[in-house]
Amino acid sequence: MTYIKLEIALPDEYHEPLIAELSEMGFDGFEQRDHQVITYIEKGNLAIADREQIEQLLAGFPGHCFIEKEEVVEDQNWNEQWEQTVGAREIGRFFVKPTWSTDPVPGDKILLEIDPKMSFGTGYHETTRLILKLLPGMVRRDDTVIDAGTGTAILSIAAVKLGASRVLAFDTDEWSIKNARENILLNGVDTRITVVKGSTEVVPATMKADLLLANIQRNVILELLPDFIKSLKKGGNMVLSGLVESDRADIRRRLSQDARVIDIQQENEWIAIHAQAKK
Repeated sequence: MTYIKLEIALPDEYHEPLIAELSEMGFDGFEQRDHQVITYIEKGNLAIADREQIEQLLAGFPGHCFIEKEEVVEDQNWNEQWEQTVGAREIGRFFVKPTWSTDPVPGDKILLEIDPKMSFGTGYHETTRLILKLLPGMVRRDDTVIDAGTGTAILSIAAVKLGASRVLAFDTDEWSIKNARENILLNGVDTRITVVKGSTEVVPATMKADLLLANIQRNVILELLPDFIKSLKKGGNMVLSGLVESDRADIRRRLSQDARVIDIQQENEWIAIHAQAKK
């Protein structure tokens, strides 16, 4: 079977957003190396329009270099290859690692075992790291939490390990739902986390959360923000990420009517906004 191989030189912090976009286009496998993403797609599934779309997509990432190669490659487990490039790392109070990592867990860290499959939220990206670093100061024992766009469920699992008693996690992507459930079982927190496919419509009207987490992109956040506010208790906290510095003013403006911004954390150009619903 003939596959098109794309080699993209790209700073590490942009790998996960790029992989997310390419997976939506039908690319089947990814390898992450230092400053490089390698991906494959069956030759018949890549049209001229797709090539133009990829060029436009890459134009939005700084410092990219696009190399295309056509090769005859045997069909293989692309996900397995990609997974093996994901290692362990310390993020704030957490130690995030896949099951295949043999790295010892530091004694002062909370273990999060995350096998990413093809969902996103491994801890490699700034948006995930920003929220993980904020969570210990926000989650209180017996809190109710909503995790919007859960991905691998890393944030849900972290919230429970910090003391949350109930988490409702949702995502519109079937891969993410499957992966989230696997990771929840892996971490032994399945009695406290419910994963549902869908968006804010799956949140019961009677549910009022102490904390809402949303690591998704700007346009989706703006669209769902009224629903997020409705799902929070008065004085409830919300962390919004998947945002860049240029989104700061627009998000603050949209929040101003129903919530107040408590803190904004930044790593490179990515930001996470901690807001509190008005009492």
